[in-house]
Amino acid sequence: MTRPLDDATDRLIAAALIADGRSTLRSLAQATGLSVSAVQARVRRLESDGVIRGYTALIEPDAIGLPMAALVAITPLDPAHEYDIPERLRAMTEIEACHSVAGEDSFVLFVRVASPSALEALIREIRKRAHVSTRTTVVLQTFFEGRPHPVAVDQPGEATGN
Repeated sequence: MTRPLDDATDRLIAAALIADGRSTLRSLAQATGLSVSAVQARVRRLESDGVIRGYTALIEPDAIGLPMAALVAITPLDPAHEYDIPERLRAMTEIEACHSVAGEDSFVLFVRVASPSALEALIREIRKRAHVSTRTTVVLQTFFEGRPHPVAVDQPGEATGN
């Protein structure tokens, strides 16, 4: 498990990188009042600790030929083999996310595909690879997604109240 982000300066760095993943070390240093090398050391530590999991560009799905999104709820045909379903599906690049859930289903997948026929083929492949039953909900419109996590920011050196 990742350590809690309990240092005010680390939270400030994280908040700045959430707002702009292309922030320079110099701009982070100015925001925190630290030297560039001190900020670089903190960013590297946050990366190695798993707090910062990566940097990515957000690409419009339509621009890369993936206009169709769906949620696929899956339930194992044999509940005794539920544990390895995520590994069976990991290589399928159409699956953007796999969530273990409580309730009637065991997992919910978020998928993106080019067309209804591609979705149908993907569902068949999911059933085959993972030995599951599926229920699919097609996304008609997305109002927001990928929202940044809010980070409570104190001024460097302030106590967090914990």
